[in-house]
Amino acid sequence: MSTDLKQGTVRETESYRLHLPNQHTLPVVLSSPHSGNNYPESFIEGSRLDSHNLRRSEDSFVDELFQNAPKLGAPLLCALFPRAFVDANREPFELDPHMFEDELPSYVNTNSPRVAVGLGTIARNVTSETQIYKDKLTFAEAKDRIERFYWPYHQVLRQLVDTTKRKFGYCILIDCHSMPKLTTRANGISSRPSSIHFVLGDRFGKACSRAVTKTVGDILEQNSYRVLNNNPYPGGFITQHYGEPALGINCLQIEISRTLYMDEDRIERRSDFDDIASLMDEIILAVGSIQANVLDY
Repeated sequence: MSTDLKQGTVRETESYRLHLPNQHTLPVVLSSPHSGNNYPESFIEGSRLDSHNLRRSEDSFVDELFQNAPKLGAPLLCALFPRAFVDANREPFELDPHMFEDELPSYVNTNSPRVAVGLGTIARNVTSETQIYKDKLTFAEAKDRIERFYWPYHQVLRQLVDTTKRKFGYCILIDCHSMPKLTTRANGISSRPSSIHFVLGDRFGKACSRAVTKTVGDILEQNSYRVLNNNPYPGGFITQHYGEPALGINCLQIEISRTLYMDEDRIERRSDFDDIASLMDEIILAVGSIQANVLDY
């Protein structure tokens, strides 16, 4: 890690806030790529939506749920830019050509499933029915956002992962997210829908050892939470890109139901917010205690 990332410090740029522990004692890195809420004024002015409705795509307060990670011995990286502005959990250039007034370069991925539903690196929508922009963008605008915000986030995330692996011989990256209310029917269409509290995404075992996923799932279920694996969130770009269990890098995406800790309409913390934060502390410590010899590569 570069010499300006000193242990026990907080480093802040326009792209991210990095919290480093006084002593890096756990082989764990925490990433919160969707909790940023610094909305540029020009972005809001160019949007069809007001600032409150733009915030509906945020993983609001997720960085706070994991804020004790540095005290427990693991670094925490938080995006400061909002996901509606540029999405760090996408390829660098997943862009919808219909959003732009000029032709996009050939290296841009215009055909991904994320682009198709309006959720590329520069999102078209906050939800499927709420378009963000009044007018078309230029590619230069998108490129500027990616260079100023997206790349710095990923450069420091890669640095943290590589440094952790060098120090401990392996790294467990936890990618921290929230999700809207999710229900499922356990016994067919006639049964009563049940709320799902957490979804653990490990790309169906490709991004993370089963030992990590099971450790987290067991803790959640022991606390009476309902958990799904990989459905409907198997993990995004970060999970897919960084997770290489055969090389000692395990990445698990955790989706937390917002109904557990916040009022989604008001975008406010609920009274039991601290209970979920304490549960995340327990998970960080448990994951950090997993030894390399139980990680099945």
